[in-house]
Amino acid sequence: MASTVKKTKKSAEAMVDESEALELVDGCQNSIDALNEQASEEILKVEQKYNELRKPHYQRRNEYIKRVSNFWIVAIMNHPQISCILEQEEEDCLQYLEKLEVEEFEDIKSGYRILFYFEENPFFDNTVLTKEFKLGSNGESPSSTSTTIKWKPDHDLTKMLPKKMDSNRRKRGLENRTFFDWFTDNNDPINDDIAELIKDDLWPNPLQYYLVPDIEVEPEDDEDGEGGEEFGEEGDEEEVDEVEDEEEKAS
Repeated sequence: MASTVKKTKKSAEAMVDESEALELVDGCQNSIDALNEQASEEILKVEQKYNELRKPHYQRRNEYIKRVSNFWIVAIMNHPQISCILEQEEEDCLQYLEKLEVEEFEDIKSGYRILFYFEENPFFDNTVLTKEFKLGSNGESPSSTSTTIKWKPDHDLTKMLPKKMDSNRRKRGLENRTFFDWFTDNNDPINDDIAELIKDDLWPNPLQYYLVPDIEVEPEDDEDGEGGEEFGEEGDEEEVDEVEDEEEKAS
C-alpha cells in the first residue's frame, strides 16, 4: 500500500508563508501556460507558412506520379495498415485511382480534406471522391462528410462485400470496415485512424511505400528428398559390400 503523508501541525506564520508560496507558484504556472499558448500560435503560423511552401512541390510530384502506372494502388497495397482493410474487389477498383491529394484548410487547426481522383471506371460515375474533416476548432464538435458515390448497377461495393473482422481494429470500432465502408462512414471522425494514416503518413511520402521491395521467398530444400537420396546412396553402398562378401566366400 502507498504510504500516506502525515499531516503536521503548522504555525500560523508557516501557513501564511505556504499560502503566499502557492499563490506565487500559481502565478508562475499562469505565465508558463501563456507562453505555451503563444508558442502554439507561433508554431501554427510556421506550419501554415511551410504548408504553402510545400504546395508547389506536391503539385510537381503528382505530375511526375502520373508517369508511373498504378503508383497509388501499389503504395496503398504496400502500406501495412491501410492495405489490411482492402478487399480484392476494392483493389480492382483502386486500379483506376490516378491521383490522391490532401488539402489542409487555411486555418490548419480547423480541418482538411482527402481527394481521390479516378479515371473512368466500371464501378462508379464520380471522377473525384472527397472526404472532408472539420476538427471543431471554434467550439463545434468534430465532423466529417463524404462525397456520395454514384455506383453503377450491381457494382456497389459497400453492399456487395462481406463485412470484415480483424482483432487489430476492434479497439477503435473498425472491426467491420472495408475501404469504401471507411470512406462512407462519418460516425466517429475524431477516431478515424485511416484518414490520419493517409494524411500524416501516406501523403507526405508515398514513395517509401511504392518502393517497398517484393519479398522473394527462396524455395526451401526438401529435407525429406535429400534424406531419401542419402539413404539411397547408403543403400547402394551396402548392396555393393554384400555382393563383394559373397564373392569372397565363393572363392
